[in-house]
Amino acid sequence: MTATTMPTAPSSPRRIKIFDTTLRDGEQAPGCSMNLDEKLSVARQLETLGVDCIEAGFAVSSPGDFESVQAIANTVKSCAVASLARSVTKDIDAAYEALRGAEAPRIHLFIATSPVHMKHKLRMSPEAVLERTVEMVRYAKSRCPDVEFSAEDATRSDRAFLAQVLSAAIKAGATTVNVPDTVGYVTPEELAALVSYLKEAVEGSDEADFSLHCHDDLGMAVANTLAGVRAGATQVECTVNGIGERAGNAALEEVVMALKTRKDLFDCATGIDTTQIYRTSKLVYNVIGQAVPMNKSVVGANAFAHESGIHQHGVMAERSTYEIMSAEDIGLKQNNMVLGKHSGRHAFEGRLSELGYSFAPADAEVFFERFKEICDKKKAVTDSDIEAIVNNRVVEQPHHYRLENFHVHSGKEVTAVCVVTLGREKELVEAVSLGDGPVDAAYNAIGGLVSLPLCELEAYSINSTSDGTDSLGEVVVKLRCEGRLAIGHGLSTDVIEASILAYLNAVNKLLDSR
Repeated sequence: MTATTMPTAPSSPRRIKIFDTTLRDGEQAPGCSMNLDEKLSVARQLETLGVDCIEAGFAVSSPGDFESVQAIANTVKSCAVASLARSVTKDIDAAYEALRGAEAPRIHLFIATSPVHMKHKLRMSPEAVLERTVEMVRYAKSRCPDVEFSAEDATRSDRAFLAQVLSAAIKAGATTVNVPDTVGYVTPEELAALVSYLKEAVEGSDEADFSLHCHDDLGMAVANTLAGVRAGATQVECTVNGIGERAGNAALEEVVMALKTRKDLFDCATGIDTTQIYRTSKLVYNVIGQAVPMNKSVVGANAFAHESGIHQHGVMAERSTYEIMSAEDIGLKQNNMVLGKHSGRHAFEGRLSELGYSFAPADAEVFFERFKEICDKKKAVTDSDIEAIVNNRVVEQPHHYRLENFHVHSGKEVTAVCVVTLGREKELVEAVSLGDGPVDAAYNAIGGLVSLPLCELEAYSINSTSDGTDSLGEVVVKLRCEGRLAIGHGLSTDVIEASILAYLNAVNKLLDSR
């Protein structure tokens, strides 16, 4: 009788956890600061996106950071929420207090392990660093069951010492050990070799998640992260759009779509709903007041655009000739349905749902009212317009001042004049001012009305949401006052009105922060 060989069942893809640090490492980069409402809107979207852990901030660093970590911990329910902490008891205590309301809290503590950091920053011996690691991981574990330990500047650390520290951290109770490329120094080959070494040399390496946190100083953060995944890492730390200190971090959308597109190479899966990627990216760019670079990987306007005749012919014949992923995969809809003033609430809310948005009835009512206002100004409202309505609503603030009216007189070889009328509580205030163009005149008039010291306009940008002369104009301004920076947004078919609304939005935020 001939023996029969039974077919081997295919193995399941290895699960890679996504640790998002947009609200901590990303938000602390210059020009990327967010207020509490903005952080909460991003946190909710990250939860919808399906990340495994949201690093909400650095609780001990300021009362504002403590408040934001606490608010996010009390809001997010379907993923872990982490707070960063140095390896000192007061940081761990602050993180613990801020995370009390979280369904799945995580304390993320760190200490540097490279010779240059230990000598010049910590002024501690390797033996003292090892002792502190054990002591503080144990202390954090007594406060929270989920503890992540990071060896800062790990990629410039002595390998044997790094393995010793990570072994001690796991033995003391760390559930995740993180290997940061803090200054973006290594290459993919070096990081893969380091991870392979550590997986073998670290005692108990199979008892904890192995994580990577790569910076992009040499443009290799995503490549390094993916190389580390192939070598055995089980968690990756990313930010949306790659924002972060200096040149930024590994971009979440690029790492996730690389793992999804190249399953043949990585044989890995994440819990990310990739159809939420575009929406998440747009929200973060909008909140920090930056436009999406046209050539940005995955989410840029040119990512699925083809102008070359050869490329166009190829894509029309067979999409895979020049596209390795589909626009639908990241949440871009191909059917750009056009709504107009005769469209009803059902059609509008149905389109919101098709675009992946879900809101409470009160919010949907606000969106619909704004939609009808815009319908009176332009013939057709596109998906891009609807997304702009939603995104600008997300970052609106309670009004100290509101725009009631404005009149502009401007022309070639004519000094611009603007009269602005603002509402403030139950009264109206009005001012007139000259300027070098209508926007400058409007801003000068507002400056004479609002109760703020002299403000400096650091940046002004305007983008259209769609094609055509009646396109909505999205204006973003960055306004600095008394050392504080506020990002303002405005949306209108009238670019002067959009400019005024953006400036007032920033002014209201500055007044809130006072």
